[in-house]
Amino acid sequence: MDFALNKEHEMVAGTVRSFAQREVAPVIAKNDEMQYFDRDILKKMAQLGFLGICIPQAYGGAGMDYVSLGLVCEELEAVDTSLRVILSVHTGLSSMTMLTWATEEQKQKYLIPQARGERIAAFGLTEPNAGSDVVGILSTADKQGDSYILNGEKMWISLADVADQCLIYAWTDLDKKKRRDHSGISCFIVEREMGLQTGTIHGKLGIRAGNTGWIAMNDVRVPVENMLGQEGEGFKIAMSALENGRYTVAAGATGLVRACLESSLKYCKERQAFGKPIGEYQLIKEMIAKMVCDYDVSRLLYLKAGWMKNEGLRHTREVALAKWYACDASEKAAADAVEIHGAYGYSSDYPVERYYRNCKAAVIYEGTREIQKLIQADYALGYRIDNPVRKTLPKWLPDE
Repeated sequence: MDFALNKEHEMVAGTVRSFAQREVAPVIAKNDEMQYFDRDILKKMAQLGFLGICIPQAYGGAGMDYVSLGLVCEELEAVDTSLRVILSVHTGLSSMTMLTWATEEQKQKYLIPQARGERIAAFGLTEPNAGSDVVGILSTADKQGDSYILNGEKMWISLADVADQCLIYAWTDLDKKKRRDHSGISCFIVEREMGLQTGTIHGKLGIRAGNTGWIAMNDVRVPVENMLGQEGEGFKIAMSALENGRYTVAAGATGLVRACLESSLKYCKERQAFGKPIGEYQLIKEMIAKMVCDYDVSRLLYLKAGWMKNEGLRHTREVALAKWYACDASEKAAADAVEIHGAYGYSSDYPVERYYRNCKAAVIYEGTREIQKLIQADYALGYRIDNPVRKTLPKWLPDE
């Protein structure tokens, strides 16, 4: 088993690291303070091919593998979580889902512009009353002739105010809705121009430099050809999308652990207490050692999931474990980093305060920590068995 990154992987990681340090690191503290989302960053990321990093060149992407996607997410979140969220939503939840489920016509119309960054995509599953409980959504899609009429509201939608199109999940079978039968949910590709209304959520604890908002649908007319997959496949599509999202979140959380470690190492060598650098004290070393361990474990877990994606293997358990572990690790690392920095860690003078606020969201979205624990237990107990019929990402092959 080879754990070494190839030259392409190293090049990708280095390019993203340089980009993030050059374009974002100097301004991120101010953007976070002002709760300002810099839309220009999307254009810059598109120009470098980040937004379609793992989408085949035939569909407008960079044609790199899923390990490359993980490395991009790690490097982006090592600077700020808001950058990684863009990849999670636009690429992981939307473009990769289209790559699996879309018709050729849909790929030509929607996937290619997304992979090129010409159009930005969002993912509309969560609602004010429904998060982990997917069948609790209330949005409906009523078929009328050659269209569906969508009504409902989505909440906590990343990129809501900047997206050109969104994958929207809604009930197409109201009888199944009453029975909470998830086979009554369908997925639609909905363009903003079709009538989506959006707004931004302010006052978030963290990821303040990212755009998070709501989407309202009031008799939005969507052509039947904009249904993704078949009627009633929305739940399966959402679950496959969340596997992609969990992968990007795990890789990003790994980057946050690394950021906490690097900031703490630097401070340990600068700060003295009782006549010597604080890094020489055993309790500080214990926290540093835990960060080192958690970084390596988190990285190995997401790289394994990335390898499985490359091979076209089912990876529900593995990616859930990577997401659970890395997000827990980032929360612990951020808390310890603040403690290592003492009073300064509680202020915006150092980035660890922002890391501490940012880390919490990842424990919740793309499946809460509790959901990931249930997945692991159900596999171990034999209550959950993979369905070989359910679609996975196509096996990655280099473009000719």
